[in-house]
Amino acid sequence: MNVNFRTLDLNLLRVFDEVMAERNLTRAARNLSLTQPAVSNALRRLREVLGDELVRRAGAGVEPTPRALALWPTVREALLQLQHTLAPNEFDAAVADTTFVLAMADATAAELMPGLMQILEAEAPAISVRVVPLTTRDPRQLLENEEADMAVGYFPAVIASLTARGQTGVAVPFEAQRLYVGQYVCVMRRDHPLAQKPLTLDDYCAARHLLVSFSGRPYGFIDQTLAALGRERRIVVTVNQFFTAGRVVANSDLLTVLPRHFVSVTGIDAQLVLRDLPFDQPLVHVDAVWHRRAQHGHAHEWLRAALVRSAAAAFARSLLGTGPVAGAEKS
Repeated sequence: MNVNFRTLDLNLLRVFDEVMAERNLTRAARNLSLTQPAVSNALRRLREVLGDELVRRAGAGVEPTPRALALWPTVREALLQLQHTLAPNEFDAAVADTTFVLAMADATAAELMPGLMQILEAEAPAISVRVVPLTTRDPRQLLENEEADMAVGYFPAVIASLTARGQTGVAVPFEAQRLYVGQYVCVMRRDHPLAQKPLTLDDYCAARHLLVSFSGRPYGFIDQTLAALGRERRIVVTVNQFFTAGRVVANSDLLTVLPRHFVSVTGIDAQLVLRDLPFDQPLVHVDAVWHRRAQHGHAHEWLRAALVRSAAAAFARSLLGTGPVAGAEKS
């Protein structure tokens, strides 16, 4: 169908972009300060112009048509370029009093928050940050529900999904950025019987284990690796914080797996012994994930840049031996 661009109401494209980002008419209406009937009417008018249904009802939200998915990246980029041209300096960190909510585990917070606080004190004294517990390896729902501005952690399945969909040209409502790479190690108390000899796979599997599990499920990615080798371990305790895991292991015969860097900030590292895992385990990539509806807001851009700087500073400290070595977290 031929579209007469000269008569096209460009406000319809703003509505289309918001609906595509939210996949929900009610939230799109709220973000645009419109009523839901007004949003529905705008979509109807755009459907008539483009000759396509654009979105269909799907559960509590809407599902885009292939034509809508093909159009959205171009529409969004054009709108964002216009926004940046017309309002290039709408966020000033020095005077802003924004509050950011970050979802992350205690080990990740130990890595990033000291540097982030230094940035806030020097450059953004009125900005506040709330760190909330990360309870899942898939944070997309909490970001969709606006329970956090950003989630930081180890999200292998999420990153793989976003990458795969992006390679097919399908627009996705989430973005991610790599912050640092970490490594897990086996941790035990200093006088543990296994601390006096090399750690073998047989000894590891025969021991009793503590698992850090954000969801409470007694099965993690270490168990996935062991299953691929035809082995398993016995998990007798699960906790949801790395610090708790360190304290429990320091006073028991349990083994656990912790980020290498985190042991040095527990305050009980003198009571613990670190051993390389007796099997190949991929490095852990720690990523920041956020919803696309926030990604081009100037405040959100500043936050992402500050987290990248904090991660870089932590890595520099590790090279100099003056701070924790870059690590990661698991669920």
